[in-house]
Amino acid sequence: MRIIRLILSAFVLLVTTGVAHAAAPVKDVDYVMLASPQSTIAGKKVEVIEFFAYYCPHCNALDTPLANWVKAQGDNIVFKRVHTSVTGEEVPQQRLYYTLEAMGKVDEFHSKILFAIHSQRKHLDTEDDIADFIATLGIDRQKFLDAYHSFAVQSKVTRALQMQNSYEIHTWPTIVVDGRFVTAPPIAGAAMDPYNENVAQVMMLKVLDGLVQQQLKERSK
Repeated sequence: MRIIRLILSAFVLLVTTGVAHAAAPVKDVDYVMLASPQSTIAGKKVEVIEFFAYYCPHCNALDTPLANWVKAQGDNIVFKRVHTSVTGEEVPQQRLYYTLEAMGKVDEFHSKILFAIHSQRKHLDTEDDIADFIATLGIDRQKFLDAYHSFAVQSKVTRALQMQNSYEIHTWPTIVVDGRFVTAPPIAGAAMDPYNENVAQVMMLKVLDGLVQQQLKERSK
């Protein structure tokens, strides 16, 4: 019965919050403004950046809903990910992500990495752990390690740390639209009592819908 009540509660929240967010997103309610706006190069499209981490359970929970949202946006947006660090210094999983990106394999293996960490409880915390696991996915271990230690990947990691600082990212997942508008499930769902992460995700995606449409209209003027 408790599970049924939770499901019904989530459904009611989903319906009511969907109505509430049919209007344009509201500053300091649905999103906040970045203190120092960042430049973008998306052109006519709207830049959407997800600040995330492989080790973050909330990033794992958001991954599929956000991926579906990105797919539905089509040519409206340019979507990017930035892997964060809880220490503000490089962590091995950052280098893992940017190695996959450099090898053109993020789309193929991104969700598999999240599944391994959060569902299979694999500890991908060291270079050896990561390389051993990567080999089980069919990627040549040595080629992966060569990329892992490359200057190109080091540059990507350094840039990610710089962006985490310049965008003032302290929690994740956090989504930034057009270098100015910042939202996240806890921001969009802040008024919920009790807080429901699944519903907050839906609310945030509706906020993103509104922000993207708002910016597209600005570009069309």
